[in-house]
Amino acid sequence: MDSEPPAMTSFAFSVKGALSQETLEKFKKNFYAQEKNILAQNVCSRVDPFDVCLSRKPWRRPNMFSVKRHVCISFSDKISYLKVKGRKTKKKPPVIEAEGKPITNQKSSGRCWLFAALNVIRLPFIKHFNLDDFEFSQGYLFFWDKIERCNFFLNNIVETAARNEPVDGRLTSFLLHDPTTDGGQWDMLVNLIKKHGLMPKKNFPETFSCESSMRMNQILKSKARYFTLREYAKAIRDLISKGGSDADVRSLIEEQMTNVYRVVGICLGIPNETFTWSYYDKNKAFHSVGPVTAQDFYEKQVKPLFDVDDKVCLVTDPRPSNQYGKVYTVDCLGNVVGGRKCIYNNQPVELLLDLTAKSISEGEAVWFGCEVSKRYAGKQGIQDLKVHDFPLVFGVDIQVTLSKADRLLYGESAMSHAMVFTAVHKNEAGEVTKLRVENSWGEDRGEKGYLIMTSDWFKEFTFEVVVDKKYVPQEVLDVFNQEPIVLPAWDPMGTLARC
Repeated sequence: MDSEPPAMTSFAFSVKGALSQETLEKFKKNFYAQEKNILAQNVCSRVDPFDVCLSRKPWRRPNMFSVKRHVCISFSDKISYLKVKGRKTKKKPPVIEAEGKPITNQKSSGRCWLFAALNVIRLPFIKHFNLDDFEFSQGYLFFWDKIERCNFFLNNIVETAARNEPVDGRLTSFLLHDPTTDGGQWDMLVNLIKKHGLMPKKNFPETFSCESSMRMNQILKSKARYFTLREYAKAIRDLISKGGSDADVRSLIEEQMTNVYRVVGICLGIPNETFTWSYYDKNKAFHSVGPVTAQDFYEKQVKPLFDVDDKVCLVTDPRPSNQYGKVYTVDCLGNVVGGRKCIYNNQPVELLLDLTAKSISEGEAVWFGCEVSKRYAGKQGIQDLKVHDFPLVFGVDIQVTLSKADRLLYGESAMSHAMVFTAVHKNEAGEVTKLRVENSWGEDRGEKGYLIMTSDWFKEFTFEVVVDKKYVPQEVLDVFNQEPIVLPAWDPMGTLARC
């Protein structure tokens, strides 16, 4: 006769580390002993807890908001020009106007790095061609990034096999986890532009899968029958393990990439080899450029105004293991085989803030990477360490209780979004107190798509800026001559490219 199963109530609460019933009762008693907890529970059960924690104090600071329905901000340095006696000089109006039109919207895609970069590049382009508004085609670069990124992934599989990395080892498993993300880094953008050029959005508009990339990515990595990047990875490793030659492997990848190209081309469309850009300037004069290739369009129309080779990427990584004044890269991170690596020149955050202010004072916007979601009021468009009062509602603080270095070490912080700095404000002592940010989430957040960031927030959650090398001290530029220290593929410095 079978014995009866043990009763469910026989759990041994005396096991070391287990929560006993007595302890749980104590938690409950302490909770209800404080009436504030009951009030907070009543509110947070019906409203977004982060909205409940929003504090009005940061909104009421002098020189931050007006009593009007829209945000009225005064900045000491902004990107704006006024013609005076035949030359251009900077002006400083009391209210910031939109620096680039229209406000862009990446929608349901992880293309922030592309949008931010093209928003920076378009500013001198708009001024030079005397345009009311303009957008470069984000979809064009997205198309080529998908093609190049898939090829880069397949070649990484070859590389890991050559290193004798096991398929279930940490590196290969990490690469297989998400073979085709939307995110990217500045150096990856440079790879795309130098190889494939640029074109106006009118000549390669958005598609459904540009604006909502999830389904296309699913097809590429795991959802299509007889075709997945993971299946292709297995085929490559199997061929190598059987002694296949390098020529055999290259032939297999070319065959696989034929299918990749077809899927991406169906979802995004395929760019024309040449195009003609026709436009009216502010004076209603008609102009036409082309037929021209995207490469020639960049070289002849864009590069004289914005040369990507003149820009350098500086990061701030305060972890004790990663020294300032050193250059780093991330293993297996990139998008174009044979392209430049993602190179990070590690410097103190104060230098990044200073160079950002210097660049904007000289009329040049700044691409940057940050962790956008922390201490951020999305609807209001505020990035401020004091925008939420978590202790008031929950009795404990969150998000900035650890140091910036410890947040990186413990997985609490990492780059997640790229945007553009277009203005800074300095106090009477010449210190930067706040910055104006152009986002790519449409006009519904912040002041018609623009955000306000305090300098304290910058120091805690900004990790990376791209500025022209002419603003960077020579001793910092010399760091780029060092041999890069290779960080592991899963390092948080690479997360912006894996979003």
